[in-house]
Amino acid sequence: MMKQRDPSSRRLSWGLGPANTVTLARILLIPFFLIALLSAWPKLFGGSPLLYVLRPWIATAVFAVLAATDAVDGYLARSRGEITTFGKFIDPLADKILITAALLALVEMNVLPSWIALIIIAREFIVSGLRMIASAEGVVIAASWLGKLKTNLQIVAICMFIVKDSRPILNLPHSLPLIFNVASWCVMAAAVLFTIISLVSYFKHALDTLQGPWN
Repeated sequence: MMKQRDPSSRRLSWGLGPANTVTLARILLIPFFLIALLSAWPKLFGGSPLLYVLRPWIATAVFAVLAATDAVDGYLARSRGEITTFGKFIDPLADKILITAALLALVEMNVLPSWIALIIIAREFIVSGLRMIASAEGVVIAASWLGKLKTNLQIVAICMFIVKDSRPILNLPHSLPLIFNVASWCVMAAAVLFTIISLVSYFKHALDTLQGPWN
């Protein structure tokens, strides 16, 4: 007797709808963020000093827009009922690539210590491994609010780090540049802290799976 497919799972398949298109666009536009942040593109416009001053702010705007598309593709997927296997794979991957690219760029600029980038990036590899092991055992580890909080903190911290040494910030009156610099480090410290806490939370939820028995 042939089993009928569950109607609720008809759209849970590999596909490229509006939501997945937005996700792929986020990945494809990451090089433009890196170009805006690291390259000498103002030379193409005559080397205007104003463009060099605005370069970190333009790069931050590009990064913020790309990060915001995560909410857009999520809304599209839920509202249109287009939760696909491809989308479940590519969406978190796009976030990881964007955050990793930004962290490595900050390290390249000597703005961020490499050990901070290592902690955040290593956490993503470890969590991905835990999810793969759990999935192989038929267990789904859902994203928690801790993971979403650490992602938001990372995004805010990265934006602040990109602009904290820019001329508009350094030209602020009185001790405001110092206050902004301290605030940037505080947000980054919170991002690292919740990165570690969320990793511990994932280990806690995957403990039974890691203990086996494995088939």
